[in-house]
Amino acid sequence: MKSVQKGFTLIELMIVIAIIGILAAIAIPAYQNYTIRAQVSEGLSLAGGIETAFDECYANKGTAGGTCGTMSDLGINSSISGTYVSSMTYGAGVITATYGGANANSNISGKTIKLTAYQSPNGDISWVCSAGSGNTAPAGLSIVTGGSTVSAGSVSNDAYLPATCY
Repeated sequence: MKSVQKGFTLIELMIVIAIIGILAAIAIPAYQNYTIRAQVSEGLSLAGGIETAFDECYANKGTAGGTCGTMSDLGINSSISGTYVSSMTYGAGVITATYGGANANSNISGKTIKLTAYQSPNGDISWVCSAGSGNTAPAGLSIVTGGSTVSAGSVSNDAYLPATCY
């Protein structure tokens, strides 16, 4: 009578463990970048209220400085923060999100991204996220406060930035 093999051999089990290890080595860093990118996106989301207030003020007053230059000028009198964003600041057409707190990943804690208001030739306002180093205005747009170079935030790893940032 023939003996029927039951179960897996040691080499088959070792191959399966090796495959799982390779997949984990690829997946874990990708997942970490994904979670950090989600944390950075919170800053863009929180900036929405400031963007809307600025757009309305700029449409009514026609200036980014002076009467639309501070948070209180925009009618925002309280500080804005979130789970991963420790503070949001605004000054003359530039919104700065600073990441920190106990929940923010250490790779972005203390770092910033900046959203700068640009105007198209037809007068529309567009907000452009910048990080890393100083950037020039995108083609066809001009900075509402004048000039051609904007200061940038300090989140410099492109893997952490949403697609809307450059």
